[in-house]
Amino acid sequence: MKYNEITVILPTLNEKDTIGRLIRLILKAYPGIKIVVADDNSRDGTIEIVRRISAKNSNVRLLVRKKNRGLTASVIDGIKLSKTKYTVVMDADMQHPYQVIRKIKEKFDEGYDIVVAFRANVTNWSLYRKFISKTLMLIGNIVLFLEGSARCKDIFSGYFGTRRELFLNTYMANSKRFVGPGYKVLFDFLKCLNRNVKIGEVPYVFNIRKFGSSKAGFKQGIALFKSFFS
Repeated sequence: MKYNEITVILPTLNEKDTIGRLIRLILKAYPGIKIVVADDNSRDGTIEIVRRISAKNSNVRLLVRKKNRGLTASVIDGIKLSKTKYTVVMDADMQHPYQVIRKIKEKFDEGYDIVVAFRANVTNWSLYRKFISKTLMLIGNIVLFLEGSARCKDIFSGYFGTRRELFLNTYMANSKRFVGPGYKVLFDFLKCLNRNVKIGEVPYVFNIRKFGSSKAGFKQGIALFKSFFS
Protein backbone atom coordinates (compact mmCIF):
# COMPACT_ATOMS: atom_id res chain seq x y z
CA MET A 1 0.00 0.00 0.00
CA LYS A 2 1.46 3.36 -1.07
CA TYR A 3 1.00 6.63 0.77
CA ASN A 4 2.62 9.08 -1.62
CA GLU A 5 -0.64 11.06 -1.96
CA ILE A 6 -0.72 11.91 1.77
CA THR A 7 1.11 14.58 3.75
CA VAL A 8 1.03 14.41 7.54
CA ILE A 9 0.89 17.85 9.15
CA LEU A 10 2.54 18.00 12.58
CA PRO A 11 2.09 21.33 14.40
CA THR A 12 4.75 21.54 17.10
CA LEU A 13 5.83 23.67 20.04
CA ASN A 14 8.59 22.23 22.21
CA GLU A 15 8.14 18.54 21.35
CA LYS A 16 11.78 17.42 21.38
CA ASP A 17 11.00 14.29 23.39
CA THR A 18 8.68 12.82 20.76
CA ILE A 19 9.10 14.47 17.37
CA GLY A 20 12.09 12.47 16.13
CA ARG A 21 10.63 9.14 17.17
CA LEU A 22 7.22 9.93 15.69
CA ILE A 23 8.65 10.99 12.33
CA ARG A 24 10.72 7.81 12.08
CA LEU A 25 7.73 5.62 12.97
CA ILE A 26 5.51 7.29 10.36
CA LEU A 27 8.12 7.05 7.61
CA LYS A 28 8.76 3.38 8.37
CA ALA A 29 5.07 2.41 8.52
CA TYR A 30 3.91 4.32 5.41
CA PRO A 31 6.13 4.12 2.32
CA GLY A 32 6.17 7.33 0.28
CA ILE A 33 4.30 9.44 2.82
CA LYS A 34 5.23 13.12 3.22
CA ILE A 35 5.56 15.04 6.48
CA VAL A 36 5.42 18.78 7.16
CA VAL A 37 6.42 19.91 10.64
CA ALA A 38 4.93 23.37 11.25
CA ASP A 39 6.79 24.61 14.29
CA ASP A 40 5.92 27.68 16.38
CA ASN A 41 9.58 28.65 16.94
CA SER A 42 10.36 26.02 19.59
CA ARG A 43 13.26 26.73 21.94
CA ASP A 44 13.87 23.20 23.23
CA GLY A 45 15.68 21.62 20.28
CA THR A 46 12.64 20.46 18.32
CA ILE A 47 13.67 22.50 15.28
CA GLU A 48 17.19 21.11 15.26
CA ILE A 49 15.94 17.51 15.44
CA VAL A 50 13.57 17.98 12.50
CA ARG A 51 16.20 19.88 10.52
CA ARG A 52 18.63 16.96 10.83
CA ILE A 53 15.98 14.47 9.67
CA SER A 54 14.83 16.64 6.75
CA ALA A 55 18.42 17.05 5.57
CA LYS A 56 18.56 13.28 5.03
CA ASN A 57 15.00 12.70 3.82
CA SER A 58 13.32 14.93 1.24
CA ASN A 59 9.88 13.66 2.28
CA VAL A 60 10.20 15.62 5.54
CA ARG A 61 9.88 19.41 5.47
CA LEU A 62 10.29 21.93 8.28
CA LEU A 63 8.37 25.20 8.53
CA VAL A 64 9.46 27.50 11.34
CA ARG A 65 6.80 30.06 12.17
CA LYS A 66 7.83 33.19 14.09
CA LYS A 67 4.75 35.35 13.52
CA ASN A 68 1.00 34.81 13.96
CA ARG A 69 1.66 31.77 16.07
CA GLY A 70 -0.97 29.27 17.17
CA LEU A 71 -1.94 25.67 16.45
CA THR A 72 -4.71 26.46 13.95
CA ALA A 73 -2.48 28.91 12.10
CA SER A 74 0.30 26.30 12.05
CA VAL A 75 -2.00 23.68 10.54
CA ILE A 76 -3.19 26.10 7.86
CA ASP A 77 0.37 27.05 6.91
CA GLY A 78 1.42 23.40 6.91
CA ILE A 79 -1.40 22.42 4.56
CA LYS A 80 -0.53 25.33 2.28
CA LEU A 81 3.04 24.05 2.09
CA SER A 82 1.97 20.49 1.26
CA LYS A 83 1.58 19.34 -2.35
CA THR A 84 -0.31 16.05 -2.05
CA LYS A 85 -3.97 15.29 -2.71
CA TYR A 86 -4.66 14.50 0.94
CA THR A 87 -3.43 15.81 4.29
CA VAL A 88 -3.64 14.26 7.75
CA VAL A 89 -3.41 16.51 10.81
CA MET A 90 -2.22 15.03 14.09
CA ASP A 91 -0.45 15.99 17.30
CA ALA A 92 3.25 15.32 17.72
CA ASP A 93 3.11 14.31 21.40
CA MET A 94 2.33 10.60 20.76
CA GLN A 95 -1.23 10.91 22.13
CA HIS A 96 -2.50 10.29 18.62
CA PRO A 97 -1.50 6.74 17.59
CA TYR A 98 0.25 6.84 14.21
CA GLN A 99 -1.28 3.45 13.32
CA VAL A 100 -4.62 5.18 12.64
CA ILE A 101 -3.21 6.83 9.50
CA ARG A 102 -3.74 3.51 7.70
CA LYS A 103 -7.45 3.55 8.60
CA ILE A 104 -7.76 7.17 7.48
CA LYS A 105 -6.28 6.27 4.09
CA GLU A 106 -8.75 3.41 3.73
CA LYS A 107 -11.58 5.90 4.19
CA PHE A 108 -10.04 8.19 1.58
CA ASP A 109 -9.96 5.23 -0.80
CA GLU A 110 -13.70 4.75 -0.15
CA GLY A 111 -14.34 8.29 -1.39
CA TYR A 112 -14.67 10.33 1.80
CA ASP A 113 -13.68 14.03 1.62
CA ILE A 114 -12.93 14.28 5.33
CA VAL A 115 -11.97 11.53 7.77
CA VAL A 116 -12.16 12.25 11.50
CA ALA A 117 -10.41 10.07 14.06
CA PHE A 118 -12.72 10.22 17.06
CA ARG A 119 -11.81 9.54 20.66
CA ALA A 120 -13.66 6.29 21.40
CA ASN A 121 -11.95 6.14 24.77
CA VAL A 122 -9.88 8.62 26.77
CA THR A 123 -7.53 7.19 29.38
CA ASN A 124 -6.99 8.74 32.81
CA TRP A 125 -9.14 11.87 32.49
CA SER A 126 -10.56 13.32 35.72
CA LEU A 127 -14.31 13.75 36.14
CA TYR A 128 -13.82 17.52 36.00
CA ARG A 129 -12.02 17.36 32.65
CA LYS A 130 -14.66 14.98 31.25
CA PHE A 131 -17.41 17.38 32.38
CA ILE A 132 -15.73 20.39 30.76
CA SER A 133 -15.13 18.43 27.56
CA LYS A 134 -18.74 17.24 27.30
CA THR A 135 -20.07 20.73 28.04
CA LEU A 136 -17.94 22.36 25.36
CA MET A 137 -18.85 19.56 22.93
CA LEU A 138 -22.53 20.25 23.55
CA ILE A 139 -22.09 23.97 22.91
CA GLY A 140 -20.10 23.29 19.75
CA ASN A 141 -22.70 20.89 18.39
CA ILE A 142 -25.47 23.41 19.04
CA VAL A 143 -23.49 26.03 17.09
CA LEU A 144 -23.03 23.66 14.16
CA PHE A 145 -26.67 22.54 14.22
CA LEU A 146 -28.02 26.09 14.22
CA GLU A 147 -25.78 27.01 11.29
CA GLY A 148 -26.66 23.88 9.31
CA SER A 149 -22.98 22.96 9.27
CA ALA A 150 -21.24 19.60 9.00
CA ARG A 151 -20.98 17.51 12.18
CA CYS A 152 -19.31 14.33 13.37
CA LYS A 153 -18.82 12.35 16.58
CA ASP A 154 -15.79 14.35 17.72
CA ILE A 155 -16.05 17.93 16.46
CA PHE A 156 -12.96 18.97 18.45
CA SER A 157 -10.69 16.15 17.33
CA GLY A 158 -7.13 17.18 16.60
CA TYR A 159 -6.65 14.09 14.45
CA PHE A 160 -8.27 14.22 11.03
CA GLY A 161 -7.63 13.96 7.31
CA THR A 162 -9.03 15.92 4.39
CA ARG A 163 -8.63 16.58 0.72
CA ARG A 164 -6.11 19.42 0.55
CA GLU A 165 -8.07 21.28 -2.13
CA LEU A 166 -11.28 21.16 -0.08
CA PHE A 167 -9.58 22.52 3.01
CA LEU A 168 -7.76 25.34 1.24
CA ASN A 169 -10.79 26.40 -0.81
CA THR A 170 -12.88 26.46 2.37
CA TYR A 171 -10.25 28.45 4.23
CA MET A 172 -9.80 31.00 1.43
CA ALA A 173 -13.56 31.62 1.32
CA ASN A 174 -13.90 31.81 5.13
CA SER A 175 -10.50 32.88 6.45
CA LYS A 176 -11.95 35.21 9.09
CA ARG A 177 -13.85 32.31 10.67
CA PHE A 178 -10.62 30.42 11.45
CA VAL A 179 -9.17 31.48 14.80
CA GLY A 180 -5.40 31.26 14.29
CA PRO A 181 -4.30 31.25 17.95
CA GLY A 182 -6.86 28.55 18.72
CA TYR A 183 -6.38 24.79 18.76
CA LYS A 184 -9.67 23.45 17.35
CA VAL A 185 -9.01 23.76 13.63
CA LEU A 186 -11.41 20.92 12.78
CA PHE A 187 -14.27 22.80 14.42
CA ASP A 188 -13.41 25.95 12.44
CA PHE A 189 -13.36 23.82 9.29
CA LEU A 190 -16.68 22.08 9.99
CA LYS A 191 -18.60 25.27 10.67
CA CYS A 192 -17.72 26.47 7.16
CA LEU A 193 -19.06 23.32 5.48
CA ASN A 194 -22.65 22.29 4.83
CA ARG A 195 -23.97 19.10 6.38
CA ASN A 196 -23.93 17.22 3.07
CA VAL A 197 -20.14 16.88 3.00
CA LYS A 198 -19.04 13.24 3.10
CA ILE A 199 -17.32 12.56 6.42
CA GLY A 200 -15.82 9.21 7.37
CA GLU A 201 -14.93 8.35 10.97
CA VAL A 202 -12.46 5.98 12.62
CA PRO A 203 -12.11 5.30 16.38
CA TYR A 204 -8.96 5.49 18.45
CA VAL A 205 -7.87 5.51 22.09
CA PHE A 206 -6.59 8.89 23.25
CA ASN A 207 -3.56 8.09 25.38
CA ILE A 208 -2.29 10.03 28.38
CA ARG A 209 0.63 12.36 27.71
CA LYS A 210 3.95 10.80 28.72
CA PHE A 211 6.27 13.53 27.46
CA GLY A 212 6.23 17.31 27.63
CA SER A 213 3.28 19.34 28.83
CA SER A 214 -0.09 20.37 27.47
CA LYS A 215 -0.22 23.69 25.60
CA ALA A 216 -3.91 24.24 26.36
CA GLY A 217 -4.50 27.15 28.72
CA PHE A 218 -6.54 30.26 29.33
CA LYS A 219 -5.66 31.88 25.98
CA GLN A 220 -6.69 28.73 24.10
CA GLY A 221 -9.97 28.67 26.03
CA ILE A 222 -10.70 32.24 24.96
CA ALA A 223 -9.83 31.30 21.37
CA LEU A 224 -12.33 28.43 21.48
CA PHE A 225 -15.13 30.76 22.53
CA LYS A 226 -14.14 33.06 19.66
CA SER A 227 -14.56 30.06 17.37
CA PHE A 228 -18.11 29.58 18.66
CA PHE A 229 -19.07 33.08 17.55
CA SER A 230 -16.95 33.67 14.45
